[in-house]
Amino acid sequence: MEDIEIARNAKLKNITEVAKKLGVDEDYIEQYGKYKAKISNKLFEDRKNDRNGKLILVTSINPTPLGEGKTTISIGLADGLSQIGKKSILALREPSLGPVFGIKGGATGGGYVQVAPMDEINLHFTGDIHAITSANNLLSAIIDNHIFQGNELEIDKVIWKRCVDLNDRALRKVEICLSGEKNAVPRTDGFDITVASEIMAIFCLAEDLDDLKRRIGNIVIGYNKRGEEITAKDLKAEGAMTVLLKDAFKPNLVQTLENTPAIIHGGPFANIAHGCNSVIATKMGMKLADYCITEAGFGADLGAEKFLDIKCRNLPKTPDAVVCVATIKALKYHGGMAIEDIKEESIEYLDKGIHNLLKHIDNLKNVFRLNVIVGINKYITDTDNEINYLRTKLQEKGVNISLVEAWAMGGKGALDLAGKIVDLCDTPSNFNYCYELEDGIKEKIEKIATKIYGAEGVEYTEEASEIISNLEKNGYGNMPVCIAKTQYSFSDDAKDLLCENPFKIHVKDVILKSGAGFIVVLTGNIFTMPGLPKVPASEKIDIDENGEIVGIF
Repeated sequence: MEDIEIARNAKLKNITEVAKKLGVDEDYIEQYGKYKAKISNKLFEDRKNDRNGKLILVTSINPTPLGEGKTTISIGLADGLSQIGKKSILALREPSLGPVFGIKGGATGGGYVQVAPMDEINLHFTGDIHAITSANNLLSAIIDNHIFQGNELEIDKVIWKRCVDLNDRALRKVEICLSGEKNAVPRTDGFDITVASEIMAIFCLAEDLDDLKRRIGNIVIGYNKRGEEITAKDLKAEGAMTVLLKDAFKPNLVQTLENTPAIIHGGPFANIAHGCNSVIATKMGMKLADYCITEAGFGADLGAEKFLDIKCRNLPKTPDAVVCVATIKALKYHGGMAIEDIKEESIEYLDKGIHNLLKHIDNLKNVFRLNVIVGINKYITDTDNEINYLRTKLQEKGVNISLVEAWAMGGKGALDLAGKIVDLCDTPSNFNYCYELEDGIKEKIEKIATKIYGAEGVEYTEEASEIISNLEKNGYGNMPVCIAKTQYSFSDDAKDLLCENPFKIHVKDVILKSGAGFIVVLTGNIFTMPGLPKVPASEKIDIDENGEIVGIF
């Protein structure tokens, strides 16, 4: 049975009942039909003095192109905690239309552990990403109109890009203002995917509407002929942009197939952005339940590092426990097995791939000093030999492990993980950042590259080094860094899965995101506008004769 059929057959509760499980009165929610609602941010204000629940971060090893099931494990864990009598809640990212119609498909879990209504969440949901796209492109329109109307601010160089929430490689570089009108100044522009935009980052890191407006005003859109920064505030754009985001900024409440509450809000990618759901959603989740489960995108070298080094600086606490998700197939893939063969049993390739998992565990335990457990997301193709071999290898290394069968069994398949997480959350930890904000920009990049990726160093283009020097001169040296890198490897080469030979990280560009409050570092061949695969998921998505959506997985 397809995921979408399982979701459609689930017995969902009216969203007001789900809110009541959290002790949330109807006055705090705005319904979007029976099964979706916006939560008023006034709720957080009214609960700000309540104690925070435990925070559990779900991350993973470097994935295969189809992902390893972080969302599936997150949902299974939340349902499992609920089944053992714990008050739990999810705080997840919203899916982007790019992957939904691209290579990965949906991002709402799978099998019997899903958030619902899955088709609506995967598509337009409550319109948040559309609002972010509109706010971003309003600023673009204001910039080009200002130039057209006489350019009072003497804008000479525009660095602000347009965006759209689809994988469209044709828009990576475009020529605009070609109408031939007298004051139209042609220039080269480009598009990012919405989930990599600075507006998405601001949206996810802002503490409240005032902070959202302040951050938007701080966006540097370009420079004048004297090299001076021009901001969105200089263009008087921040008010209108905030208005477009006002309703989107309220977190979204939905539920799992087992009626566990789930907040889904914000959706930056982790390979080209900071990869975590909104700060306000995570904070709200910790106030509403005893256990708040959140996730960070792609492997722990990307999403978890950014969650810990960027997002946690905006949270009242760091994770009490971390689940590092792994699959047998991904371990074989990172052991050098061809992706078309990874359903076949192979202890040899599994053994070679375990190094990837152990590096992530070492980073989480010894760099960040967190409590970690490995969650093995079981697939029907996994053999007992492979599972037992992996279990033995990890136990020899003193690594906590739990076999999770939530995809097939729902919350029951994650009861072992739930029990171990409760114990792990009560174990003291001594959290440590990978770098300090006072470190220089290159020092931060190099600490991530050497400590987290295992690189022997970093190489910079001449242009990247010059940008870094100018950023430090202009007072931006104390910002966190957000490294854009392939998700498939610890290196910046997507094909170097084993990383057996010494490697360096190659920095080709550096971009200031002054509103978001961090600096993006582009490495290798990474693009901030993805492309579609040869056979995109969109080819399977359709509406049947009953008007039901099919093909989303």
